[in-house]
Amino acid sequence: MRYLVQIAFLFLSCWTVAQDSIVPQDSIVPLDQYKVPDFRNMDTAYRSIYPFVQYDLNNYKFHSARSANFETLYRKLSKMIETKEGKLNFYHIGGSHIQADIYSHDAREFLATNWEGLQGERGWVFPFDLAKTNNPGNYEFSSPNTWQGYRCLPHRPSKYDLDYGLLGAMITCADTAITIRFKHDRTTVPQPINHVRIFHNIGEFPYWMHFGPDELLVWKTTHNPELGYSDVYLTDPVDTLNIQFQPLENEVPELEIYGFILMNDEPGISYTSIGINGAGLYTYLDNKRFEEQLKTYPPDFFAYSVGTNDGNTTYAKFKPEVYKRNLEKMMQMALRANPDCALLLTVPNDSYYRRRYLNKNIARERTMIVELAEEYNMAVWDMYGIMGGLGSSKTWRNNKLMRSDLIHFTSEGYHFKGELYIDAFLKYMDQMEQTPLEY
Repeated sequence: MRYLVQIAFLFLSCWTVAQDSIVPQDSIVPLDQYKVPDFRNMDTAYRSIYPFVQYDLNNYKFHSARSANFETLYRKLSKMIETKEGKLNFYHIGGSHIQADIYSHDAREFLATNWEGLQGERGWVFPFDLAKTNNPGNYEFSSPNTWQGYRCLPHRPSKYDLDYGLLGAMITCADTAITIRFKHDRTTVPQPINHVRIFHNIGEFPYWMHFGPDELLVWKTTHNPELGYSDVYLTDPVDTLNIQFQPLENEVPELEIYGFILMNDEPGISYTSIGINGAGLYTYLDNKRFEEQLKTYPPDFFAYSVGTNDGNTTYAKFKPEVYKRNLEKMMQMALRANPDCALLLTVPNDSYYRRRYLNKNIARERTMIVELAEEYNMAVWDMYGIMGGLGSSKTWRNNKLMRSDLIHFTSEGYHFKGELYIDAFLKYMDQMEQTPLEY
């Protein structure tokens, strides 16, 4: 009898533990009903410094109970944090706000430093300074040669029928001895490089490459003539590049450069910014090599911050359904590159048309963005609402957060936007942590 009692007690104990490990279904909070706090890591003093900001809207807004892609992203990131293994590729596309790469670089630095041992790699970069346009402040390209720069803007025709790629820009040089140098600049995370992918002329590459003082570190070089890129592998990591191009024959086509991917063997997150001053969705959709290049370095997370230029027109001329159709096409390219990619649809900031007229098109873009988020079970980051909605850019300008053009932010404004953006990401992480996932 005593043994029967012991067995019964043991059974009850195991049953109780098992029941405690099961999360009741009625305790699972659907993503679209989760109560997100106003602040996560941001200093709550901002509420009194900038009281006009709608902090309660600073989150990833889900319009469905579940989001398989964002749940997948969370699982991958959580596993990477736990094991210190693996890589994730984040992308962020926009116009001049992203070409400047201020708040997007704040996000990059945060992701590279927030979790110990997950510095990651730099991802895509483009030599905008050689194309004679503003270059992000966190890296620098230099060259003694003369370069011609081209950007994928319809009002900037060139002598080429150009097949732009992912970054939407290209430089060319006709010299016989060409040198390009790269170095990190003004960044707390100069991620090491031991693998460089150079996107260049399609076809058999008619140039020989030499890496200057680091040539001894080159242990393998491969070429992909069909997609137009070369991979260079180094035995040891470096933080600068000195690439020399020498023609293999007397007469060769001029050198075309579409961008570089800077990689390493470290676990972590790469954060690639895609931005062209004046670009809209229609601009990137015309880039014939966008999708094929994206597939060579597929995304796990893709933030879309495109719409300022699309909506920078009169109310009568703006076609919301065209904007929605274009955004959906961009989303589908990312999903073809990786069907599990998490897509963050960000609503553009409030702005004025020609500095004088309230731009009511942003609210119309927001309606289209929300519709797509509902259809694809993705998330929305509503910067327009966070700012305060229609006309709020004047308040931001009066508080030194926006420039006088009422479109772009000041440096202080971009960094503040970066804090909001990072805080929203951390709230998403918390939300997923408290939402039991299906493994």
